[in-house]
Amino acid sequence: MNVIDLKIKNFVEYQNQIFTVTEIFQNGDKKYFVRIENDSESFSIDAEKVKPIKITEEWLEKFGFLRTYSSDLRIRYERPEPFIKYDIDLSSKKIVEGLKIYGNAIKCRYIHEFQNIFRSLFGKEPTSMNYTLISTKS
Repeated sequence: MNVIDLKIKNFVEYQNQIFTVTEIFQNGDKKYFVRIENDSESFSIDAEKVKPIKITEEWLEKFGFLRTYSSDLRIRYERPEPFIKYDIDLSSKKIVEGLKIYGNAIKCRYIHEFQNIFRSLFGKEPTSMNYTLISTKS
């Protein structure tokens, strides 16, 4: 995971748990560190130790997407904004998988990427009614 892609409030994985990035900083050796927290702990670690969280159907639903289409080849999720969609390609080639904004495909496989794109478009974090942090199964 490239630390340059991280922003405050991004979700990341560390030791099979989900954390929120609360601070990004460098030490005297120019090495990057992140301060991460969840409901039970908060600490700083080497930024190279955190992992990105892959977008799953569960995460799409947590971010307010609803499943609107399903076939043998594709599952489509849409947000209330009519121009934001996410396709899950069930074929082995994964040609159509990813975020679609106004019909344009955008490379977005991880939660922090979606958070950053959403924040750039709307100036706020993506929200959902059921926004609880979950464990990962790595």
